Amino acid sequence: QDAIDRKEKRSETFKTAVHGLETDTPALKTEELGRRAPQWVRDNLVTMCMRCKEPFNAITRRRHHCRACGYVVCARCSDYKAELQYDGNRPNRVCQECFIFLTGHTVLEDREGKHKGILEKGAAEVSSRSLLCSSLQLLDKNGKGGTRGWFVIPEDDPLVLYIYAAPQDVRAHTSIPLLGYQVRDMPQSESRHLFQLVQSRQVFTFVADTEELKQRWMKAMARSAAGITDPEEEEEDA
Repeated sequence: QDAIDRKEKRSETFKTAVHGLETDTPALKTEELGRRAPQWVRDNLVTMCMRCKEPFNAITRRRHHCRACGYVVCARCSDYKAELQYDGNRPNRVCQECFIFLTGHTVLEDREGKHKGILEKGAAEVSSRSLLCSSLQLLDKNGKGGTRGWFVIPEDDPLVLYIYAAPQDVRAHTSIPLLGYQVRDMPQSESRHLFQLVQSRQVFTFVADTEELKQRWMKAMARSAAGITDPEEEEEDA
């Protein structure tokens, strides 16, 4: 019992020291995230979420482990799913930062659950002030299935593609930062008009309803990916 008491006292000293740790350095190198199983941070070494810094308690804020980086995080900061290569590409619970890194998607609300401007505005309102908006299909990784939604590049945020489930939704469900991506044309397949966004290992494949719509989207995405936010600027570059 004395040995147990001494060990618990040492753990308590670790808890106060952990508060000053830099939490932006994962146990795994970023290029290893999802590829190797992380070493989990022990529950008794932290008293607060290693992402949002909110203290844990037994009822309303419980401890969870990110399956990508191994950090101890609260339920709100780990309310994401990402496919992890070391686990046979099965979806696993991950923290917000690992979700962004592994999927390339941004998240739609901060850790306090507060609104973040345009992300909380309705699709109809955003579409009325957009560079381009229409229905598209975003294919999954194997190219056999996918999700149809309402896609918008807003005038006041022209470097980001916002994806709504439907044209009248009150908020987007995800977004893709376009800057730095390459737009790739693809041959027509089974009457489907395909094109891609490519950056490093991240690839998004889209299906447009018509060839004309496909070309419009490719032009708009290429402009945003190059950082061109003003049509006059595009004409000068041309």
